[in-house]
Amino acid sequence: MKKIAVIGLGYVGLPLAVEFGKTRHVIGFDINNARVEQLKSGEDVTKECSVDQLNAAKNLKYSSSLDDIRDAQIYIVTVPTPIDFVNRPDLRPLEAASRTVGGVLNEGDIVIYESTVFPGATEEVCVPILEKESGLQFNKNFSCGYSPERINPGDKVNTLTKIKKITSGSNAEAADEIDFLYGSIITAGTWKASSLKVAEAAKVIENSQRDLNIAFVNELSVIFDRLRIDTLEVLEAAGSKWNFLPFRPGMVGGHCIGVDPYYLTHKAEEVGYHPQVVLAGRRINDNMAKYAAKSIVKRMVQNGTDVARSKVGVLGLTFKENCPDVRNSKVVDFIRELESWNVTVSVSDPWADPDEVMHEYGIKLVDTSLLEGLSAVIVAVGHEEFREMGVEDFQKFSVAKGVVFGDLKSVYDKQSLRNAGFDVFRL
Repeated sequence: MKKIAVIGLGYVGLPLAVEFGKTRHVIGFDINNARVEQLKSGEDVTKECSVDQLNAAKNLKYSSSLDDIRDAQIYIVTVPTPIDFVNRPDLRPLEAASRTVGGVLNEGDIVIYESTVFPGATEEVCVPILEKESGLQFNKNFSCGYSPERINPGDKVNTLTKIKKITSGSNAEAADEIDFLYGSIITAGTWKASSLKVAEAAKVIENSQRDLNIAFVNELSVIFDRLRIDTLEVLEAAGSKWNFLPFRPGMVGGHCIGVDPYYLTHKAEEVGYHPQVVLAGRRINDNMAKYAAKSIVKRMVQNGTDVARSKVGVLGLTFKENCPDVRNSKVVDFIRELESWNVTVSVSDPWADPDEVMHEYGIKLVDTSLLEGLSAVIVAVGHEEFREMGVEDFQKFSVAKGVVFGDLKSVYDKQSLRNAGFDVFRL
């Protein structure tokens, strides 16, 4: 029952700290003091943990002070691992967290990383920092583990304890202890990998696989649009076969699927191989927001709309439905492309934090009820609030005729929208 310090209290770290905090002494550490104070007051703005769940973690304390984690014996690092403006891994948060942990590391401690990285990153990037900051020797005075996070933000069914956990350790003893540690909270069980590198590689290909599958149906969407075939109807027909994979086209954003493949390709290029399939999928998916926006503009022009004087309403800004996370949202790229045509864009999202959206993207959110006089209505994110809306609601937003309805998530009945006079576009 060693004391645990969870470094980083975001979408990954908080649920983990809460679960361990039910039975063990845990310090949830974050450099963002506002986040710490928020959690102390019993509020989680990420909506990953309810008030009842926070209250159930009786042994969990929150802090932004290094002194409070000095006596921990197990450190679990759950900081973000983004990419920079040219799609290279940005390891600065991971390196900073490693320096923090290294400064308080003691003999016999274990450091476990959950952040998505390229194969070899723990030993090549993190361990040297830990050794330098602590003065201790890896695998002699301290051990490391890698257990990749598999959190699906906003998912209230496939939660932390219900998803099988990959574990690994830098030596046999650490591997067993780490596997036992996670096995104590993960009801779905664990999968003990043979090495840190295997666990790191397993994580990075999970999202790369999804990225490629989505890229395939996105490319089909472009082809079928030119053939004047409804992509959703084709996918539903093909889905009548038992082994057809049910992927749908869409804009791939967020902090995982749109990012992780670049960690894999970065390492591949470092060892002399230029990936083709993975990068091809990334190019297709990165281009879908612009493709969707241009398709909407094209239909507006065909309907006789003066695009440069038009108003378009975009419903949804977060990277996925029923989740407040706006990081790497491709809806922003969609909006920027519309704005490049001098379109006036109004954006509504009941899940996103208006201050965060303004700070990160310079976009002012408006209440859905204030949308009016629109030449195009775009549902970009399938929030429950939007799914409950009907044709009559959308008609209230719109000008009298020639209105394009962009159902980017294929949420609504196409024929009902057409019967109401909308020109429907779906990916």
